[in-house]
Amino acid sequence: MIKVKEKANWPVMIFLILGLSAIAFPLYMTITIAFKQPSEMTNSISGILSLPKAWSFENFREAMKVTDFWNSLRNSLLITVISVVLSILIHSLMGYTLGRNRAKNKFYNFVYLFIVSGMFVPFAILMMPLAKQTAEIGLANWFGVVILYVVFYMPMNILLYSGYLVNIPMALEEAARVDGASTWTTYWKIIFPIMKPMHATVAVLTALSVWNDVMTPLVIMAGSDQNTLPLAQLNFQSQFGTNYNLAFASYLLSLIPILVFYVICQKQILNGVVNGAVK
Repeated sequence: MIKVKEKANWPVMIFLILGLSAIAFPLYMTITIAFKQPSEMTNSISGILSLPKAWSFENFREAMKVTDFWNSLRNSLLITVISVVLSILIHSLMGYTLGRNRAKNKFYNFVYLFIVSGMFVPFAILMMPLAKQTAEIGLANWFGVVILYVVFYMPMNILLYSGYLVNIPMALEEAARVDGASTWTTYWKIIFPIMKPMHATVAVLTALSVWNDVMTPLVIMAGSDQNTLPLAQLNFQSQFGTNYNLAFASYLLSLIPILVFYVICQKQILNGVVNGAVK
């Protein structure tokens, strides 16, 4: 039996190594600086890259005090969870309606294209009008931020859901209608459970965007005593500098919840992204 010698694809290997380095090096810097004392932070490269002389959690305790960690975490979790749940319920239903009808009806196709085109509108253009409008109607709070998130991420999520529907045969819906099921029942009993991989994908993408967002809460909730974790972390920056040790410790603390959420949903993400990309 002839053995075929496999050649290593070096260009791909080099790109993989570079990609791993681009992720591993900042993470290493974050961890080491978070455990260092300010006195260990020198201007030399070796001082920055070196490991801490003593691994202490003092920076984490101080960072939790400065950011009012538990209240900020509660606000971030509240906004993120509600935004994700509403996005899945509303966007999946809209994606189903538009995806099944836009090929047959020009009106639905126009609505679909109009909504998807919202991805090209930068937030900077909408920032000031939204801040004024939300303040006038009493939505300059976390609830107003949730509403804006549901609207902002609607174009991308509807694009994903509509693309995923291509993989769901119409025969399932036709069989349900023959059995006497209404469109509403067909969607919730058959289509919605089948779209589980896309639900996980939308949940992770939306959660990551909401969890790490600074601008929307900063603009909408300015002047209120409600802080999300990214907003609270701005306390480490001042006119004269940044306390990197406390800031990086806080970044690690805020990374843990979203990392756990990603690990739980990771099995469904790849399948959802690949199938959702099919047009």
